[in-house]
Amino acid sequence: QVQLVESGGGLVQAGGSLRLSCAASGLNFRGYRMGWFRQAPGKERELLATISWSSGSAYYAESVEGRFTISRDNANATVFLQMNSLKPEDTAVYYCAADWTTATIMTVSSVENWGQGTQVTVSS
Repeated sequence: QVQLVESGGGLVQAGGSLRLSCAASGLNFRGYRMGWFRQAPGKERELLATISWSSGSAYYAESVEGRFTISRDNANATVFLQMNSLKPEDTAVYYCAADWTTATIMTVSSVENWGQGTQVTVSS
């Protein structure tokens, strides 16, 4: 059974940083592209970043490029999202996702494995 467990969310002031972690189990981690999504109240879940199994390929949404960095540790089956220069509009529930795909962009409809989500709140 695939499990993705996020941690690291919380309350931070605007301009601050947070580092999210997602520990994966029950899957061949090295074979999966990993990604981070977020969903704010009343909005659709949106893709933020993805990373290939080798870490050689990463994708970032325009809204977070230059502020967020995705990385992974295959030995420990963990993916990270370093978030800097946080803004109030970054407030959302952040989800980890795993997809058996070679595509750079993951979609909500294609992802089969989701974490439970972790709340990030950025105060102004």
